[in-house]
Amino acid sequence: MAVRAVRGAVQLERDEAGHMDEQVGALLTAVLERNALSADDLISIWFTATPDLHSDFPAAAARKLGIVDVPLICAQELDIEGAMPRVVRILAHVESDRPRADISHVYLGAAAALRKDIAQ
Repeated sequence: MAVRAVRGAVQLERDEAGHMDEQVGALLTAVLERNALSADDLISIWFTATPDLHSDFPAAAARKLGIVDVPLICAQELDIEGAMPRVVRILAHVESDRPRADISHVYLGAAAALRKDIAQ
């Protein structure tokens, strides 16, 4: 089984903990579903949030989904002028038999504009 990296992002409408849980949960669920993965296939997940998000840790949404024995870490994105606001990004390391070219990177809603080259 190979180790693969899966990217994803979602733009939040507002900085509220419940909304973050909902949107990050939807992102993680879509990543798992589109890549035929289960929580057992996860090795680790890096979460980043833009500096304008401070209502909660994005990783809290993963724990609420039952992803409890996977190492998770949160970090702040660079504060770049003109960057899309209120964005949570993920970089998940997974075990998968899929070739790298068949990995589905998931960019939900307005975040699809961030990586039109790989957004599904």
